[in-house]
Amino acid sequence: MAEAVTARPYWTGAIRLSLVVLPVRLYHAVDTRSEVHFHQIHKASGKRVRHQNVVPGRGAVERDEIVKGYEYAKDQYVLLEPEELKAVRLESADNFSIVQFVDRNEIDAIYFDEPYFVVPDGDAGLDAFAVVRDALRAEKKVGLGQIVLSGRERIAALQPCGKGMLLETLRYAEDLKKAGKYFDGMKKVAVDKDQLGLAKKLIEQKAAPFDPERFKDHYENALRELIERKLKSKGRRIRTEEPERRGAEVIDLMEALRQSVGRKSGAVGKASAPEPADAPARKAAAPRRPAARGKTRKRA
Repeated sequence: MAEAVTARPYWTGAIRLSLVVLPVRLYHAVDTRSEVHFHQIHKASGKRVRHQNVVPGRGAVERDEIVKGYEYAKDQYVLLEPEELKAVRLESADNFSIVQFVDRNEIDAIYFDEPYFVVPDGDAGLDAFAVVRDALRAEKKVGLGQIVLSGRERIAALQPCGKGMLLETLRYAEDLKKAGKYFDGMKKVAVDKDQLGLAKKLIEQKAAPFDPERFKDHYENALRELIERKLKSKGRRIRTEEPERRGAEVIDLMEALRQSVGRKSGAVGKASAPEPADAPARKAAAPRRPAARGKTRKRA
């Protein structure tokens, strides 16, 4: 029996592979709830700033008075009612039809966007789900198709992920800027073989299996420590110390490479936390926070 998931699915529908149908649910694979979020506060009163929908010359309007409109000319709009928008339904609104399979490394990393966990929707299609998942894993392929998410049809790639599967939306080619716009103006340089050899040795020295748990959000941890210190200081201004900045200019590339090779890797740089202006320097315990998730991905 399929294990129940209590979270609300982001999308419910079916994966279709020719005549094979897999009822599935999608769930966000990224959780940003643990991130520090700030509100806008009116400094004099300490009250939160609220924003309203305002029409010039008419003032604030209610949400039910607002419809969607497309600007086809300057300040000229064609209005679309919710019923009209709902009528624009594609098959991909509740179906993800696999149209081809490719090696995952054929897809440039720049195309990948948002990941979603894919789980069976009940027990009816569990066997088909397992067969497709294991076939993808055995063939080392991902399935490509299109799906409607957040009101837009997206390209997506389906691949195995543990006991389930992972669906990642992809960007359209026209959504990406042309790399040549930024790279074509770069001057060509003749790479020194000795410098290249040292750079390759440095890469080999730092090569290791990918471990997402090794990387922590030091800036967010420093923010949490700042908030904790601010609370303890009862609103007093916090004294800040500008962190030491490393220069970007390389004086002697060969010497820098020589010194870097063989040097032990230290901890990933940490942001410095400020101290209260009228308190001795001491480290306060930061609030507990779950391990960093977010943008790191573990591939199946």
